[in-house]
Amino acid sequence: MNVSDVVVLALAAVMLALLLLVFRRVRLLRMGGVHVSVRTRVDDTGKGWHLGVGRYQGDEFAWFRAFSLRAGPNLVIRRDRLEIADRRDPQRAEIPLMPLGARVLHVALGETRYEIAMGPDTLTGFLSWLESAPPGRRLPWAS
Repeated sequence: MNVSDVVVLALAAVMLALLLLVFRRVRLLRMGGVHVSVRTRVDDTGKGWHLGVGRYQGDEFAWFRAFSLRAGPNLVIRRDRLEIADRRDPQRAEIPLMPLGARVLHVALGETRYEIAMGPDTLTGFLSWLESAPPGRRLPWAS
């Protein structure tokens, strides 16, 4: 096997991985997914945002990172554990890493803190999903 064969195989592997990522994203969006960015490291640097697709699954919001070949969700948010602590507009450096017109939610799941960025329509749907909890459930979040 010469160098050109190795280069061709490497390029073929990269193309296959890219096709799998595109196929996965399209499949998630067609199954009711929405564009959402998540940041697990909450600080003032504005770094650490990851693009992805979120999907509602009953009382859970599953988030799949866009550039990951992982079969399952990277983050699962249960409706009954979620608390929205704050909302803000994105900083200028954050805007390219978020959906168009996004608002940032600072959320807490117990002791764990995240930031979630969603476009206006997705945010409306997300808040409606939170409010539509079955009767008798306490929702620990502020709208």
